[in-house]
Amino acid sequence: MLASLVPTLLITAIGVILVASGEPRSLTIATGVLVLAFGATALAGYFFGTYFVTRGANLARVQNEFLSSVSHELRTPLTSILMFIETLRDDRVTSADERRRCLTVAHRELTRLDGLVGDLIQLSKIEGTHTALVRDPVEISDVVSDALAAFEATRLAGNAKVEVETVVQPGMTVLGNRSALAQAVGNLLSNAWKFTAPTEKKIDVRVEGDANSVSIAVSDNGLGVARAEREAIFQKFERGSAAAVGGSPGSGLGLAIVRAVVEAHRGRIEVQSRADHGTCFRIVLPRHRAAA
Repeated sequence: MLASLVPTLLITAIGVILVASGEPRSLTIATGVLVLAFGATALAGYFFGTYFVTRGANLARVQNEFLSSVSHELRTPLTSILMFIETLRDDRVTSADERRRCLTVAHRELTRLDGLVGDLIQLSKIEGTHTALVRDPVEISDVVSDALAAFEATRLAGNAKVEVETVVQPGMTVLGNRSALAQAVGNLLSNAWKFTAPTEKKIDVRVEGDANSVSIAVSDNGLGVARAEREAIFQKFERGSAAAVGGSPGSGLGLAIVRAVVEAHRGRIEVQSRADHGTCFRIVLPRHRAAA
């Protein structure tokens, strides 16, 4: 706006000065200058007005879509919990096994709801202010170890055998938040575990780098991600077609958190995939070197 309005104001000031001089030739020049200035002002006003109105409309649309998605994701477990509570309250359960099953499902839905709310809070913190992340020199090997430890609980809960091959180049250090980076890598591991091949599940974790950057790659041997979906899967509550076909659990916030964490560390995330040959998510972060 300043780049457009400042020259316009200067031209207008020149026109006023020429008008004030009172010379006929100056009046002619001043008229042309003022017409040019007012025309430029009108065009600038139209352009910026259209831009800000469109931007406001897009922001309102995104907010409405987000609220609609959040409401849907919250209502689903709440409906299940309410149904089972009413069943138990009205004594419609006749056996101890049925009562135990109702309580188990209600507990599972409460756990899911708690995880969803936690992901929303975490995502809001990261996106709201990147300064909330305290950054220190962090060894990527420690980040991967933390992520693998958290992933082990997920793997055992899923009662599935999966081979995880890890290759970490030593000496890879970044300036970042260890817990946030571990959560991002952990989300990629959980995502890979969901979409690996039904049998002989295999996940590869590789850390390597050069003088300027560090790369953390998590690969699986699953169905892959369609090219048209590779950007959409990082949006909130968006899930790829593989998730819909396989019926994999999830809220669609895992990859959104990964991208938010990576961008908060001034990095980028890349996706490489081939149909029926798996997917590789690669986090690239600036490398940190200690002062001599």
